[in-house]
Amino acid sequence: MATATPAPKINRIGLPVVEYRGGKSTLCAGCGHNAISERIIDAMFEMGVEPERVIKMSGIGCSSKSPAYFMNRAHSFNSVHGRMPSVTTGALLANSTVQALGVSGDGDTASIGMGQFVHLLRRNLPMIYIIEDNGVYGLTKGQFSATADIGSKLKTGVINDLPAIDTCALAIQLGATFVGRSFSGDKKQLLAMLKAAIAHKGTVMLDVISPCVTFNDHEGSTKSYKFLQEHDEPINEIGFVPSFEDIEVDYDSGEVYDVQMHDGSSLRLRKLREEGYDPTDKIEAVRTLTEAHEKGEILTGVFYVDTRKPTFLDLLNLVDEPLATLPESVTRPSREALDSLMHSLQ
Repeated sequence: MATATPAPKINRIGLPVVEYRGGKSTLCAGCGHNAISERIIDAMFEMGVEPERVIKMSGIGCSSKSPAYFMNRAHSFNSVHGRMPSVTTGALLANSTVQALGVSGDGDTASIGMGQFVHLLRRNLPMIYIIEDNGVYGLTKGQFSATADIGSKLKTGVINDLPAIDTCALAIQLGATFVGRSFSGDKKQLLAMLKAAIAHKGTVMLDVISPCVTFNDHEGSTKSYKFLQEHDEPINEIGFVPSFEDIEVDYDSGEVYDVQMHDGSSLRLRKLREEGYDPTDKIEAVRTLTEAHEKGEILTGVFYVDTRKPTFLDLLNLVDEPLATLPESVTRPSREALDSLMHSLQ
């Protein structure tokens, strides 16, 4: 007697997880970027995001291949090296109803794309910006990137003598409203952060340390699997309760910091350090990251959250309808309006 095949598990909008998958990865076996793609699939599925309402944006680099490996049904755009922020800004101005997810790398972000990255942060554009951070340029044979720690060693024996750019400290200082760091090998932490990122309205900047198994997973690297497993210092234990589930308090008051997200979800941060940590205090966040850097610690967790700051789209007072769908009669000034303008300039 044949056994009936069980029906696939579906999410709250009736889709199975297969509808959130992408093509087969062509990255190196064991690359941390693949683990990040898997967590994105899980987060989008569990949050019940409509794939067609997502735009996947990227630049150039190993990281920028990642969008091909998740959510085939979503829209995708692979932009010029370092220019993903401006392309995403234009896309969101044209249609503010979509969920923007940008995947970048430490080279694409902290070197050629730094100019666009910092202006994205100060504008608080409503998007999720993921840095797949391995500390090297994987496509050009493993040279140090701008996020490589001072004293880190390449496979060739070369020692990095330049200080690293901390993208999390930079993001907090310049205006991002959800900033955190995780490790591609920490499935639980990264998944919780991604689900909270989906619920947030504003610039989410996640620096995900993602070891390069080809060029930066050796002894002497500070972004290898072994180094991260030995030096990872979580600042909080992250829990997330979506708005469509019952929110129950599972920690005693005083041990947990609850942040109400824009869609009614709850981000629950359980303090792991004795001195506690306030994720809404920008000054404390930057100070904590700076002190950790001096101690040689790699902090992970949610460092800063601000759910009150208006987004770039709010500041522009855009109409609710996507600008790309408005008829010409609405977007184009009338002949009388143009004649009046020209007359005023005479």
